[in-house]
Amino acid sequence: MSEATEAEHLLDLLFLTNWNTRVVVLGVVMLGAAGGVVGTFMLLRRRVLIGDAVSHATLPGIAIAFLVATGLGYEGRSMPVLLLGALGAGLLGIAVIQLLNQGRRVSHDAALGVVLSTFFGTGVALLGIAQQHASASVAGLESFIYGKTASMLQADAILIGAVSLGTGVVCLLFFKEFRLVCFDPGFARGRGLSVLKLDLLLMSLVVSVVIVGLQAVGVVLVIAILVIPAASARFWTDSTGRMVLIAGGLGALGGWIGAMASAIAPRLPSGALVVLALGGLFLLSLSFGGRHGLLHQAIQTGRRTRRIRREHALRAILECLEVTTEEECTVEAVAERRGWETRQAQAAVRALDREGLAVVEHPGRETTVRLSESGRREAEAVVRRHRLWEHYLIRHARFDSGHVDRGADELEHLLPMDILEQLEAELSAEGSASGLPSSPHRLEDRPGGEAPIA
Repeated sequence: MSEATEAEHLLDLLFLTNWNTRVVVLGVVMLGAAGGVVGTFMLLRRRVLIGDAVSHATLPGIAIAFLVATGLGYEGRSMPVLLLGALGAGLLGIAVIQLLNQGRRVSHDAALGVVLSTFFGTGVALLGIAQQHASASVAGLESFIYGKTASMLQADAILIGAVSLGTGVVCLLFFKEFRLVCFDPGFARGRGLSVLKLDLLLMSLVVSVVIVGLQAVGVVLVIAILVIPAASARFWTDSTGRMVLIAGGLGALGGWIGAMASAIAPRLPSGALVVLALGGLFLLSLSFGGRHGLLHQAIQTGRRTRRIRREHALRAILECLEVTTEEECTVEAVAERRGWETRQAQAAVRALDREGLAVVEHPGRETTVRLSESGRREAEAVVRRHRLWEHYLIRHARFDSGHVDRGADELEHLLPMDILEQLEAELSAEGSASGLPSSPHRLEDRPGGEAPIA
């Protein structure tokens, strides 16, 4: 194929000028969007593997529908007949899972494994029987295992669009109820909601998406459309509403990329390309997600580590200045107070110097550091938080004052303002909050002068 012809082919694919390409792309895009929306609630409900069990459970229904239809003299290749059989088998699979879970007879994961393997094995055996029929060779039953996106017809795309639209409407109407059941089923029961009915409605949506997705990606891979977009969206937001929208968008985007790749490379299996596209979007979300992505987490961890080190250095300098009449202290004294090596203390005070919080000087051989005006204000705020929390731990949690410093170190950086105000009000009521709270590590500073608690 010449470069001009190849470029023309790519433009045709991009603008969907070919009718068959348009049908396939739109069908897979709508399927991906529906799978992402429904899969979000399944993920939050911690029942994503039910979709896998349901998809495998549909295979015997397809084979039985074909055998029954051909035995009665009807057209066994009729898509409505095959999908009706898949629907019945999928609902039966869910019923068996619920029955096994009832009364805690079998654990949930064991029930899923039993249904998935048993139904799928039955389906493979029935497909072997169906292949003995003369018409089975043209029935295309094997395409339901791995999918055959390229053979999607207009009627299939319309069915997928109708199911996707219906799924979206139901999720919109029951959004608050689904969200409540996902996060707090007990509270939902207290509000008078039927958790069982909502679960059955959600399972029905899963079955619907699985059924219409069988021809696109097959029994084995349809679970990817339910799980991967929702799992990818989780890295971008903590809001349920935004997560549903992002999952639907990622599912649609993955379907579009996979369908376009299949059109460019027609010899490659379309369903597998759709799943690979979704997998690529998952890796991008895992790496660069704006809420829980690895890069974002690394940046946040680095910022938090630098902030904690800065606050520790400021507190060490101010406490050092409290026990001396000098306006500056040595880096060695800072290192001794924090239990750091000298090079760690030097790096910390240099960082304070760059931020304008401290001034590092070199009189003679010793490196000294003094706080700037802004540095002293921030240091006093840090020390105040630390000592307020120390007083609280000693007075209420009954910590030994000799061991309270480490506990305060771990929590003082996380204290919200309302807790600090409450601690200050308590110390003020006891006449203990005039100026900077004193250090509780000396006996005379303990309430009542009591001895350390063992």
